[in-house]
Amino acid sequence: MTDEGALKELLYKMADDLLILGHRNSEWTGLGPLLEEDIAFSSMAQDKVGQSYALYQMLNELGENDPDTVAFMRNAVQFHNCQFVELPIGEYDFSLIRHFLFDTSDALRFEMLSTSSYEPLALLARKIKGELRYHTMHADTWIKQLGTATEDSIRRLQNSLDQALPYALGIFEPSEYEDQLRADKIFEGEEALKERWTERIHSIMSSTDLELPDLQSIEPLYGGRKGQHTGHLQPLLDEMSEVFKIDPAAEW
Repeated sequence: MTDEGALKELLYKMADDLLILGHRNSEWTGLGPLLEEDIAFSSMAQDKVGQSYALYQMLNELGENDPDTVAFMRNAVQFHNCQFVELPIGEYDFSLIRHFLFDTSDALRFEMLSTSSYEPLALLARKIKGELRYHTMHADTWIKQLGTATEDSIRRLQNSLDQALPYALGIFEPSEYEDQLRADKIFEGEEALKERWTERIHSIMSSTDLELPDLQSIEPLYGGRKGQHTGHLQPLLDEMSEVFKIDPAAEW
C-alpha cells in the first residue's frame, strides 16, 4: 500500500517548484529581449502554473486543501520548492541558464514518473510530455546558439552557470521518503534523477564553448524542501497571492 506521506511530499515539492518558477518566468512578460522570447517565456510560465495546478488537485484528492488555498495561503516556511526557483530573474542569461538546468531535470523527472505505480501521476506525466519536450527543446537551442556565439555571450552564460549550479543541485535534495518511494515503485529517487540530469546536460553542453565544472566539487544548496528559503520567496508569495486575498472567488 502506498505511503501517503511519501506521495504527498513528492507532489508538494514538484507542484511548488512549478508554481514558483512559473511565476518567476512570467516576470519576463513584456520584457523579453526578443518578441518571440517574450511570448515563449510567457507560454512556458503558463504551462508550469497549469502543471502545478494538476498536482495540487492530486493533493486535494489525497485530503489536502483545495488548490487555491494551498497555492496562495501558505507562508514561505510551508513551501517545499528548491531555492533555485525562487531566485529573482536577474539578467536574461541567468533566467536562460535556470530554464535549461531546471527544465532538463523536470522533463526527466516526469519521464521517470510516466511508469509510476501511482496511476494518476503516471497519466499526468504522459499527458504533458509534449509541453515538456517543447520546454527542453527551447532551452537546448538557445544554450547551443549563445554558448557558441560571441565572447560576451559565452562569458555571460558561463558566469550564470557557475552562479546557478549550487542552487540547481538543490533540486535533488534527498527526501526522508526515498526508500519508501522506490519500494512502492512511485519514483526511482533523486539520486537516479540527478545521474540522468548530469548525463543530459553534459551531452548538450559538449557542443558549446561552455565549461561544466566537476559537479562532485560543488556543495549543493539544500534546505528548500524542508521550508528553509532565501529572503526572496516571501515577497514573491505576497505578490502572487495579492489578488486571491482580495477576491478569493477569483479563478486561475
